[in-house]
Amino acid sequence: MRIVDYPSIIREAWKGFDASQTIQTIEDISARVSTNHVFRVRFDNGDIVIAKLSYFGKYEHFKEDHRIIQALANNLLYPFENVLAKSLLKNNQVYTYRYKEGLVDAWVVFYNPIRTMNKMPRRLEEHHIRTLGTQIAKFHKACARVSSVLPKSSKTLRSDIQGLLDILDTESGQFEHRNHVNMLREQCDIFLKNRQKLVAGTVETMPVFVDWNIGNFSVTDNLELFSRWDYDWFRISYRVMDFYFFSRVTSDVGDRTVFSYFIGPLMEDRFILFLQEYHKVYPLTENEVRFMKEAYRFFILNYVIKYGRYFFHRTYATKLQREAYEIYFPSIDQQFDADKILRALNI
Repeated sequence: MRIVDYPSIIREAWKGFDASQTIQTIEDISARVSTNHVFRVRFDNGDIVIAKLSYFGKYEHFKEDHRIIQALANNLLYPFENVLAKSLLKNNQVYTYRYKEGLVDAWVVFYNPIRTMNKMPRRLEEHHIRTLGTQIAKFHKACARVSSVLPKSSKTLRSDIQGLLDILDTESGQFEHRNHVNMLREQCDIFLKNRQKLVAGTVETMPVFVDWNIGNFSVTDNLELFSRWDYDWFRISYRVMDFYFFSRVTSDVGDRTVFSYFIGPLMEDRFILFLQEYHKVYPLTENEVRFMKEAYRFFILNYVIKYGRYFFHRTYATKLQREAYEIYFPSIDQQFDADKILRALNI
C-alpha cells in the first residue's frame, strides 16, 4: 500500500462526491503511527475538508461505523452537540468511496474540519484527572441516552474474537502466529467465557471510541470536553472498553512518544482517582469493574494481534506483538486486581 498514489484516490473520491469543485492541494496530516492516512484537502475557492483513507478491517464495517457516528453526532445534546466531526453527506447518506484495483482495497470518507481547543498536558495533575473523570462520565451518559436511536452494528466483541480464531485455523494464520497459536486460542477462550459470565445480556452497550490517546481530543479552558476525532476503533460495545486508554492518559508516566500497552496503568492510584470521579456521575457495577481486564485482553487480541500488522507500522506491530506474548498476556492475571478498584469505589 505504501507505493499507492493516495492523492489520486482522494481526487477520484471527491469527483464522485462533487466534481464541480476543483481540488487545489492535498496535504497529508497523518499521525504517522498507524497505517491509516488523514489529509487536509483545500479547494480553489479556499474551502477545506478532511479526508480519511483507510484499509484497516472491512469496508462494510468502515461504512457502517461512519453511519453510526454520524447519527451519534447529530443526536448528542448540549454540551456535546459539537464534540464529534460531521461526515459529508450525499443524498442524505454519509458519502464513502471504495477504491479497488489489483491487491489495493482502500476506502475514503470526508469530514468537515473540526474545531479544537486545548490539548491536555503530557502528564496530568490531580485536578486534571478529577475533571476528566467527571467529563467522560457525562459524555458516556450522553452517548448511552441516544443508543436506542442509532443504526444497528454488525460488529461485536464475540464476532471479532471468532474472526481471530478463524484466522488461526488457516495456514497463513498459523504461519504468522507460529509458536503462539495455542496461547492465542487459550486467550480467546478465556475472553469468550468471561464475557458471557460478566456482561453478555446484562450490561448495556453504547458507542465507544476505545482509542482515547491524549492527541485525539481537546478540552476547553475549564477542562470540559470540546472535540473528539480519530474514529479508527469506534464500535458499539461496553463503556469499560474506553477505560484502558484513560488509564494511559492519567498514568504517572504521562504521554509517551515510544509506547507499549502494559496493563499496569489500570492499577495506578491515579486511574482509580479518575474512576472515583466517574463513578459519582455514572456509577459502575461490580461486573463492569471485573470486565476491565477482559476489555484489556480483547484490546490486545483484536488490535495488537489480529489487526496489528494492518493498523500499526511494521516496526510498531512487531514490537507490540512480541511484548503481547512475553508480557501483556502473562500480566493480566498477575497484575489486575478488581477487588482493589471495587474497594476504592465502595462497590
